[in-house]
Amino acid sequence: MITPHTISDLYHTLSMPVEEEINFTILSVPDIHTEIPFKSPVLRAEYFSFILTKEGSGVYNLDDHKFPFGDRSIYFTNPGHVKSYELFSSKEAQIIMLTEKFLQENVHHEIYSEFPFLLAEIVPPNDQTAAEFKEFELLFNQISFEFKNDSKYKNKIIGNMILVLLMKIKERFWANYNPLIEGEHNSRIVKSFKRILESEFKKLLGEKRGQIKLQAQHFAEQLNLHPNYLNAVLKSKTGRTLSDWISQRTLLTSKSLLVDSSLSLKEISYLLGYSEPTHFSRFFKKNTQLSPRGFRAANKSM
Repeated sequence: MITPHTISDLYHTLSMPVEEEINFTILSVPDIHTEIPFKSPVLRAEYFSFILTKEGSGVYNLDDHKFPFGDRSIYFTNPGHVKSYELFSSKEAQIIMLTEKFLQENVHHEIYSEFPFLLAEIVPPNDQTAAEFKEFELLFNQISFEFKNDSKYKNKIIGNMILVLLMKIKERFWANYNPLIEGEHNSRIVKSFKRILESEFKKLLGEKRGQIKLQAQHFAEQLNLHPNYLNAVLKSKTGRTLSDWISQRTLLTSKSLLVDSSLSLKEISYLLGYSEPTHFSRFFKKNTQLSPRGFRAANKSM
C-alpha cells in the first residue's frame, strides 16, 4: 500500500532531526544520497518538489511514466502522485520541497490561479542552456542561503524568491508544454472519477447502510491526485467542478431515497454524510425549493 509521505517523514527517513511540521526545505541531493547509484522507495509525496541538477543523471518515475534526466535540468512534481526515482550519478544537485500551505501563506494566496502549471499532471524534466541554467542555479543558491539564516522574516524572504522561481519557470519553458498529452490523460481521469462516483452511490442505494464519503479528498485519493488538480480537470473537461458533481449526484440519490425507501430523514441525512438533518434539509431545499418532507409527501401521493 502506498502511504502519504510528508517532508517531516523524509527527514525521519534520512535520520535528520525534526521537532515540528515542516512546510519548506532545500537540500543538497549528494548530501542526502551519499551512496550512488541510489534507488528510492515508491511513495506518494504530499508536497511539491523542484529539483535542479547541475551534474548528474537518473530517472524519475511518476505514476506510469519514466522521465530520464541529465546535466543542467530542472524538474518539478506536485502532490498526490505515486513516485520514485533512481540516481545513476549525482555530483551537484539541489531539491526544494514545499507544501501548499507554504505557497499560499508566503508566495501567493491564489497560487493556482497565478501558476496553473502547478496543477499539471505530466511534466518531463526540462533541459536548460548554460546561461539559462546559471540563473536558476543562482536563485537556488540564494534560497539555500536564506534558509540557513535565522531571520524572523525568513519565510517571507524565501516566499518572494520562490515567486521569482515560479515566474521564471512560467516565462522560460511552460509555453512549450504539450496540452495534448494532458488532454488525453485528463479524459481518462474524468472517466475514472465518474466510475468511482457512481460506484459509491450505487453501493449506498443497494445496502442503505454506512455513511458515504463525499469529501473531495476521498475521491482525489482514489485517483492518486491532488484535490485541486482533480477539480481543475473536471472543470476544464466537463464545465462542472468537483463540488458540482458531488452535489448533483447527492441530490439525485436523496430524491430516490425519499421516494423509494422508508428511511427516516435522519437516517437519509446520515447515509449522505450529513452530521445533522438540518444541514441536509438546507442543501435539499436550496436545490429543489422544497423541504425533504415536502418532496416526499408530494411524490408519495402520486
